[in-house]
Amino acid sequence: MKESPEVVMIGLGYIGLPTAALIASNKVSVHGVDINPQVVDTINRGEIHIVEPELDVAVANAVKEGYLKAATQAVVANTYLIVVPTPFKGKNEPDISFVEAATRGILPLLKAGDLYIIESTSPIGTTEKMMGLIYRERPELKDQLHIAYCPERVLPGNVMHELVHNDRVIGGVNKASTQKALSFYAKHVQGQLHPTNARTAEMCKLVENSSRDVQIAFANELSLICDKADINVWELINLANKHPRVNILQPGCGVGGHCIAVDPYFIVSDYPMESKIIGAAREINNYKSFWCAEKIQNAKLQFELKHGRKPKTALLGLAFKPNIDDLRESPAKYIVQKVLQNANNEEHLIVEPNITEHHVFKLTDYQTAIEKADIIAILVGHEEFKELRINEHKIVLDFCGITK
Repeated sequence: MKESPEVVMIGLGYIGLPTAALIASNKVSVHGVDINPQVVDTINRGEIHIVEPELDVAVANAVKEGYLKAATQAVVANTYLIVVPTPFKGKNEPDISFVEAATRGILPLLKAGDLYIIESTSPIGTTEKMMGLIYRERPELKDQLHIAYCPERVLPGNVMHELVHNDRVIGGVNKASTQKALSFYAKHVQGQLHPTNARTAEMCKLVENSSRDVQIAFANELSLICDKADINVWELINLANKHPRVNILQPGCGVGGHCIAVDPYFIVSDYPMESKIIGAAREINNYKSFWCAEKIQNAKLQFELKHGRKPKTALLGLAFKPNIDDLRESPAKYIVQKVLQNANNEEHLIVEPNITEHHVFKLTDYQTAIEKADIIAILVGHEEFKELRINEHKIVLDFCGITK
């Protein structure tokens, strides 16, 4: 890598590292920044610290060819991308302190003509707040920078493909910033680029995932109603979807991940009186996880009353969605924790085929768990579980519709 890289990528997590690898694969020098020295050392060895198909090859090649280097401090560049977490504080209130810290970290390095882009999911107005911060601290740069927001919209497990082929929404604080950011992404993205302003781009990211959360909440609410009404919700939805203008999603045990389960709160926090449906959807999807845990508890009690002994219970799945190893905001993990909290010298067989070990839960092979268990709760619709042949005498709680 030449002494002064073209791009500085601040944050080398699930989005930052794949994005850095993509840019570097196009022969553009990237200086990646992460506060974790272990992450930095891993990447500089040409290895990765997260699981994502094709990422290992992309990082190994980029490091080997000298286009990607990692460090704990930023350096001078022409383009700065902020891709850091935006966690919660208090009662689901977004915390943009990491975005601010990353911005303050590059303040001394900024120069006229530079491009500054936030990709982190952010409350509406964050880009403008960071612009205000930059210009207060560096007044000589007033109106000399290009500042924009461009949210990611990728699917875990397919990130490397979707970073290239998905459309992107790009909003600058002014038209010149938008155009500068469009020109940057055009070099790396084959999907269509849609220009707008920063506030609309910020809202677009939040609305996309809030929309999906609301649709899932409708399916989950149906599952609660159908359970009381003694109706097979899977059959019901299949029949309702025969209508040419109806497309109901499938219910599950809740909503997880770093997007759909999180982003709606960014809207609800700032606009609580106006976001009634969005807020209600969050409550429904959170309640569904609690409801599933209660269903498991009740099944265990009924088994003990009937058989005079405590059951062995298999809990299948920990990831937040099928066929990945990502446990962030996972409703399945919450359910397992809830069930174990109420355990009383019972055997629980916890299964997650996409990870080899967990620092809290002792994992069991899914075939062994199925054989030993009296009660089987399917929490995640992994492909492995779809092939299971379960003895008809076992109690099955299928929250994913695998057995239907």
